[in-house]
Amino acid sequence: MSIKQENIKRILVVRFSSIGDIVLTTPVLRCIKKQYPDAELHYFTKKGFAGMMEANPYVDKVHILGEQLSESINALRALQFDVLIDLHHNLRTIRVKRALQVKHTYSFPKLNIEKWLYVRLKWNKMPPISIVQRYLEAAKPIGVEDDGQGLDFFIPEEQEVDLGLLPSSHQQGYVAAVVGGSFATKQFPANRWKALIARLAQPIVLLGGPEDNELAAQIAAEFPNQVFNACGKFKLMQSADLVRKARVVISNDTGLMHIAAAFQKPLVSLWGNTTPWLGMYPYYGGHTLNDDMSALSFIAENKHLSCRPCSKIGYNSCPKKHFKCMNDIELDGIIAAVGRFWESGAQV
Repeated sequence: MSIKQENIKRILVVRFSSIGDIVLTTPVLRCIKKQYPDAELHYFTKKGFAGMMEANPYVDKVHILGEQLSESINALRALQFDVLIDLHHNLRTIRVKRALQVKHTYSFPKLNIEKWLYVRLKWNKMPPISIVQRYLEAAKPIGVEDDGQGLDFFIPEEQEVDLGLLPSSHQQGYVAAVVGGSFATKQFPANRWKALIARLAQPIVLLGGPEDNELAAQIAAEFPNQVFNACGKFKLMQSADLVRKARVVISNDTGLMHIAAAFQKPLVSLWGNTTPWLGMYPYYGGHTLNDDMSALSFIAENKHLSCRPCSKIGYNSCPKKHFKCMNDIELDGIIAAVGRFWESGAQV
């Protein structure tokens, strides 16, 4: 059933996690708000990610998923939404949709069958498009169109980092190296980081959470003058600001990779057990995997493995025990891309 634009007063977008996935929903929010400026735009997510949306000027109200889903549902039901857009599309959001009974409810195509064929049988029927473009499909029934402007990320002024906190050698420009990742099979190993940094001349800032500090400390110990270990020293917004202020970013497939793309940073992305064809590649707006993005993005991956992708998410260790997807990534291409980006990048 269609709905007239003038009848849409309140819209709810649902995405519970995680950092990267939520960043990838931001074009939907911007396009909705710009094309429905008089409608209230609400976002429903987990507590740990609420701050990202509270800083987003296109979102009018953030709702936090509580320990008791039923309590959250009761609070949302009272608002009587005209449209619900589900950008998570799992069992819990199905429960939310059934309970709220919003007449105009839309979900994005998850392509579970295509992903299963790709991961299990290595039969790639995935489209060459970003998941962003599939998220936008969910808003098309209400007439929302992609503006092609890519991702958003907003940092409150009080969360910005004074570059005076960095060593003086890093204050005029640095490469941000994101060493963290949600799974071990999505993380470039310490010995590979060391081999890479040994061939780079640029100052390096290592980024990640407290859980990444041990790995980062191993790397930094070998390059005391070149490498500054920021892992665990800054919160998410501050780490994002260090990404924004970097001249070049090197990152595993993780949340800060998408934040780098949101800031249109030149980016080298490192791919292990997952591949860009699952739809989570760095997205700069409107492009597909078939387009030439070499001016901003270099994808570093080992394309010569029959076992890859072995998962759509990741594992705590390589199922094959060799971890060739990361261990055998050639460094020459990464070094050339960093050099090219460094020369063309703007100073901090």
